Amino acid sequence: MDNILQIMNLTKNYKDFKIDNVSFELERGCIMGFIGQNGAGKTSTIKLILNAIGRDCGNISVFSKDNITDEVYVKSKLGYVPDEDYFIITSTLRGHANALKLFYDNWSDEILQKFIELWELPVDKKLQEFSKGMKTKAMLALSLSHQPELLILDEPTAGLDPVARIEVLDILREFVADGQKSVLFSTHITSDLDKVADFITIINRGKVIESLSIDKIEEKYVIVMGAIEELAGKEKEFVGIRKGAGSFEGLILREKANLLYKGFAVHTPNIENMLTFSIWGNRV
Repeated sequence: MDNILQIMNLTKNYKDFKIDNVSFELERGCIMGFIGQNGAGKTSTIKLILNAIGRDCGNISVFSKDNITDEVYVKSKLGYVPDEDYFIITSTLRGHANALKLFYDNWSDEILQKFIELWELPVDKKLQEFSKGMKTKAMLALSLSHQPELLILDEPTAGLDPVARIEVLDILREFVADGQKSVLFSTHITSDLDKVADFITIINRGKVIESLSIDKIEEKYVIVMGAIEELAGKEKEFVGIRKGAGSFEGLILREKANLLYKGFAVHTPNIENMLTFSIWGNRV
């Protein structure tokens, strides 16, 4: 297994929040969905990977290099699209491209032009006149133009229309198709991840509560549905439960379901199920 990103025991203390002993790995050639509710620690973890904030302890390896001691090397091969744009609003897309290309040996004007034409991005229009969706497309175009090996996306599709979202997902599939590049994709739109993700990592209250391949979800978990009285004495066996007036559905390990709920109606959870039931199960 060739990991393009490896995070081990990552910890960062804030006044009222903590990134708490976070560990996960991302293989080359894969797209990982990084999911959690607002305030779960997704953006803080990404900032720690980028060394935009300092860690208290733990290790972050990108391309088998330490993200701090080898920061210049790591960032030369890493593309990043944040949830809020970084543009100087009185400048233009052409101006930003001319500035950024000075920092990257692998910059490609041809790649940038491809996305400018695909998304009809005006290169000499002031960025303050761009819509949120146009700014997101512009950041993605710029990040891909220096031909990174790892692309880190923080809510990139949130401001895009459905057509543009599909185009972005197609680009991500193409990006990882050679088996050498990877994507860490933080998003609230779990239906996008259902289309492209190979792995998911769920973070809640600063802790990773699950990290596994999409294939393993079907092997490891099921959702059980039944009458509410069938829960008696078994609630702690579930990852998370949603109760109705006289019925319930809950996420549970498949092996436990086979023992406790043989013959009950079950179905395989999707990514949204994994996220919502995991959050419900971790509420105090």
